[in-house]
Amino acid sequence: MLFALFLSALTSATILPGTSEVALAAVVASGDHALWWLVVVATAGNVLGSCVNWGLGLYIDHFKDRRWFPVSPDALDRASDWFGKYGLWSLLLAWLPIIGDPLTLFAGVMRVRFLPFIVLVTIGKAARYAMIAGGAGWIANLLGYS
Repeated sequence: MLFALFLSALTSATILPGTSEVALAAVVASGDHALWWLVVVATAGNVLGSCVNWGLGLYIDHFKDRRWFPVSPDALDRASDWFGKYGLWSLLLAWLPIIGDPLTLFAGVMRVRFLPFIVLVTIGKAARYAMIAGGAGWIANLLGYS
C-alpha cells in the first residue's frame, strides 16, 4: 500500500498521469499508518518526480529545435522569461496543478542549483500533503472510518 502511494505521488509529479491526493486520502482512511509517515512517503515520491522534471529541464535545450519537440521555441522562451521574472521562490508553488510540473522542469532549464530546488519543492509539497492527510483524517474520523 505504501509503495503504491509512493508510485502514485512520483508519477503525479511527472508528465505521466497520477492521482496521489486520492491515493493518500484512501490510505489515510484505512487507518493502517500514522499520518506523518504517509505524508513523508507521498512527499518523497512527489519530490522524486519533480527531480526527474528538473533533470529533464537540464537537457531540454538539446532537443528544442527538433520537429517532434512538443513545445514551440516561443513558448519555451516565454516560460523561461516567466521563471526568470518570478525566480527561485516560485518553486514553493510546485505543488499546484497545471503549473507545478512545468515549474520544476523550467527550474532545470534555468539551471537552478539542486539544493535550493529540493528544499523549496519539498516544503511546498510536504505542506500540501500534510493538509490533504489532515483533512482526509478528519473526514474519516467524522464518518467513523478510522
